[in-house]
Amino acid sequence: MQAVKIYLTATCPYCIRAKALLKERGVQAIDEIRVDLDPAQRSVMTELTGRRTVPQIFIGSTHVGGCDDLVALDQRGGLLPLLG
Repeated sequence: MQAVKIYLTATCPYCIRAKALLKERGVQAIDEIRVDLDPAQRSVMTELTGRRTVPQIFIGSTHVGGCDDLVALDQRGGLLPLLG
């Protein structure tokens, strides 16, 4: 299974939903980067993605986007193959 990394905050409902969906699809380990605890990481996230909102989700080297992007990918049947 591909490595999963999420830039997130603790109380963001979209972050919580994205993590729940990934766990439903069998992801056991998620590298969580909390931009609320380390604001410098938000700058890193913005440089990598061009976006300032959380969550920002990476599966392997692929930037999936935010929660809505993850849900849409799953609904199209693309999430499980990407997770590998």
